[in-house]
Amino acid sequence: MQVPHNAFVLVADGRKALFFRNEGDADYPNLQVEHAEEKVNPADRDQKTDAAGQASSTQGGTMGETDFHQQEEDRFAAETADMLKRRALANDFESLIIVAPPKTLGELRKHYHKEVSNRLAGELAKDLTGHPVPDIEQALRSA
Repeated sequence: MQVPHNAFVLVADGRKALFFRNEGDADYPNLQVEHAEEKVNPADRDQKTDAAGQASSTQGGTMGETDFHQQEEDRFAAETADMLKRRALANDFESLIIVAPPKTLGELRKHYHKEVSNRLAGELAKDLTGHPVPDIEQALRSA
């Protein structure tokens, strides 16, 4: 994948977002960290206080359980998409590449603003948030 010089590269998952700027050229990216953000999101089992509640309707049955961990990951993706919108509207970047696991990428896509979509140069459906920068650069070159 070509990563234009000065492109904004977001590497994210459901709780961590790394923002890079490509100081290199399109063929040999040199990603420099611009900003990093991480949300504490305990496992779902650690966020629940009780079993699923009982429905009070005449139909009876158990209400579906809420996955609080997933809810927080989805909220983080929505907040990240909102930040991308603000930065796009402020002309902070001309070109954007997003690297995220498929589930997070899908959630981000739901919230893309038109200006973000217009600047989107590429997406890579991979979880690279825990990888060193040279590995991220290599994954982008290979994509």
